[in-house]
Amino acid sequence: MPIVPVTQAQPVKPGGGFDYVAVDAQRRRVYAAHGGGGGLLIADADSGAVLGIVKVGPMAGVAVDPATGHVFTGNGDAHSVSEVDPQTQQILRSVAVDGPVDAIAYDPTLTRIYADEDDGTRIFVIDAHTFKQIATVKLPGHKPEYIQVDPQTHAVYQNIADASPAVSQIAIVDPKSLTVTRTIATPFLTSNHPLQYDAGDHALLVAGENGTLAVFDPSGKLLHRVAYPGRVDQCDWDPSRRWLACAGGGITLYSYDGASAPKLLGTHAIAAGAHTTAIDPKTGTIWAVWSDRSTGAATIQGFTYKP
Repeated sequence: MPIVPVTQAQPVKPGGGFDYVAVDAQRRRVYAAHGGGGGLLIADADSGAVLGIVKVGPMAGVAVDPATGHVFTGNGDAHSVSEVDPQTQQILRSVAVDGPVDAIAYDPTLTRIYADEDDGTRIFVIDAHTFKQIATVKLPGHKPEYIQVDPQTHAVYQNIADASPAVSQIAIVDPKSLTVTRTIATPFLTSNHPLQYDAGDHALLVAGENGTLAVFDPSGKLLHRVAYPGRVDQCDWDPSRRWLACAGGGITLYSYDGASAPKLLGTHAIAAGAHTTAIDPKTGTIWAVWSDRSTGAATIQGFTYKP
């Protein structure tokens, strides 16, 4: 298989599941929302060695401030968002929100944290300077999954897995009014989970649990639609290598050149509990975290693509 391990599998204690993962390539750190461990997992981005877990609560979302290296955490059922200093492994600030938090995204230009409501209908907007909630965005459907920010227009893209009685869709939030101004219907995607934004080619990459990967432009025009092998949960986009690494019991890797349809590069089975990945933009290492569903044992490991 062209996707192979590049680090030893590192055990994580305590065990239990994970949610979103992020890489700070400059500071050589991997951050994972370790719900089973009740906090932010910090690992070395070269070896995978576990450096610590900051107990912020049953985490789901994670985002890095590129200026400071601090990590913003969406604290799941704790109904809060926190700022963590990963060097001292201390919680610097927290703000309560009116609901459980799933995915989060950070806009470093507007210094805003966007935190979507797990299994809900809202996005909570936090000012990263004051660390106060400044708005609540009402979504047109139920069960938001992942958030992306356009670094040029600062529009916010939020996929919605269950928009019953309508179809699954992507909601576009205007950064000035902080309201949903339009939507992109994705009726051929069942429970659309991953959403990534290719800023270079202005393309949205989204997939559904029914084995379909699609590419849209920001206006909602469908550019490409391809079959996806197996189950999909979350994905990560590497703009320099043009890779889309997805998880769902393993790693599925695509390339996308911005013109032709995404091309499947390879797959690598891991475990049923693997459902999130993050690509290190410096080395190309694909980081995966997972929990063995039979034993609860937790693991982090790095992989790479070798054609």
